[in-house]
Amino acid sequence: MTNLLSIITFLPIVAAAILALFLHGEDEAAQRNAKWLALIATSATFVISLFLLAGFDPSDTGFQFVEDHPWIMGLRYKMGVDGISILFVMLTTFLMPLTILSCWDVKARVKEYMIAFLVLEGLMIGVFTALDLILFYLFFEAGLIPMFLIIGIWGGANRIYAAFKFFLYTFLGSVLMLVAMIAMYRMSGTTDIVALLDPATTFPSETIRVLGITVIGGVQTLLFIAFFASFAVKMPMWPVHTWLPDAHVQAPTAGSVVLAAVLLKMGGYGFLRFSMPMFPVASDFMQPLVFWMSAIAIVYTSLVALAQSDMKKLIAYSSVAHMGYVTMGIFAANQQGLDGAIFQMLSHGFISGALFLCVGVIYDRMHTREIDAYGGLVNRMPVYALVFMFFTMANVGLPGTSGFVGEFLTLLGVFYANTWVAFVAATGVILSAGYALWLYRRVTLGALIKESLKTITDMTPREKWIFAPLIAMTLILGVYPRLVTDITGPSVEALLVNFHDALPSEAEGLATAAASH
Repeated sequence: MTNLLSIITFLPIVAAAILALFLHGEDEAAQRNAKWLALIATSATFVISLFLLAGFDPSDTGFQFVEDHPWIMGLRYKMGVDGISILFVMLTTFLMPLTILSCWDVKARVKEYMIAFLVLEGLMIGVFTALDLILFYLFFEAGLIPMFLIIGIWGGANRIYAAFKFFLYTFLGSVLMLVAMIAMYRMSGTTDIVALLDPATTFPSETIRVLGITVIGGVQTLLFIAFFASFAVKMPMWPVHTWLPDAHVQAPTAGSVVLAAVLLKMGGYGFLRFSMPMFPVASDFMQPLVFWMSAIAIVYTSLVALAQSDMKKLIAYSSVAHMGYVTMGIFAANQQGLDGAIFQMLSHGFISGALFLCVGVIYDRMHTREIDAYGGLVNRMPVYALVFMFFTMANVGLPGTSGFVGEFLTLLGVFYANTWVAFVAATGVILSAGYALWLYRRVTLGALIKESLKTITDMTPREKWIFAPLIAMTLILGVYPRLVTDITGPSVEALLVNFHDALPSEAEGLATAAASH
């Protein structure tokens, strides 16, 4: 099918336009119609994306389903997917119908709420399919707007502060990326990502001096840092992670699900699509810094999670720790590390999304996220307790779940690259068990003492249907990870071949170092 990528990218946006133009009123019927239209549009997008997956050839390491048309001012509208990006598209289309179902009880400004999520879905898919620098940047930055509105309008008491903090952190980081993109265009004469990924297109990596500072890796390092500023905030990496807990705590449940499951993955995708293949010398030079930033993130945010009294904030810090494994795996620059990083991002999409949904289930009933407000829920909500336990164990990395595969592969890849970093990062596995199991113990186990909880009801059929596909994917990928690695493996291998071929040999490195002195 031609233009398949454009269809799945813009179908949700078209549905949002229909909602905006033709659906009026705030009565119950109008609200119900808005929800159903959003659910149908997101479900149709997922079904169409299955044709994309069915027609994808994993053995072809190039881009497939490519659309290339003239656009504006000499730029081109170019889209395509490879083994790295297609699964992020599938993750997005898979989760959005579940996200719409999770906010079925929303009563305030329902039409606008659904429009925000529909537009956000289209923009997120666009990030993973864009093959032009400017097109990518437009999708990447435009995605801030609907999430800013979701947090700022439908969020908690401090929603304005959290929304502006989210927007400013991510926007300011991306300004440097735009400057770098302009510089890349001036040096290469193209904004075509495919052309820029060609090993023949290289940016200077000779050591230079800028403002009296010696820059090893030259222009590549400067470009790398500019992109790093954007992707590190988006992940987010320590120490630019502080916007995430605030955003999660204030965001409505559906907003937290999308933020954790998809939006954070744009940073990791950016490292895979731009940083490593386009700036290999700089990536290799910056590897130790990224390793230790990631290791600190894993240990530090895990310890901070142990001290939290708000369930959402605890899970948010857990997300920062898990993203630390991703950045380590990517910059390990080996097959196990990259396969593990991609797997970890996909797995985290299912698990973290489900954990935020678990918080949403009891928040809808009790209207508090404070851990001390709960206890003994297993006595009144046995199904909920079982579901919450499953995703808690998956988050810890229990063998048989997708959480184990991602962490194991990334740690294996990092072990080959740096044993000490792998040792420090491995302590995060123990710490994650500590905060996750302690949270579960305080919320669900023990006697049901609090009077306010004695009438709480178990999960509804709608809530069970939301969790069923998430449980299935977490188990399937945990038992049969080849569903992911068979698709990503060839593209990752091709990326690594080009990456290592671009690095100077040991002899060349010594000669360059001698010349610089």
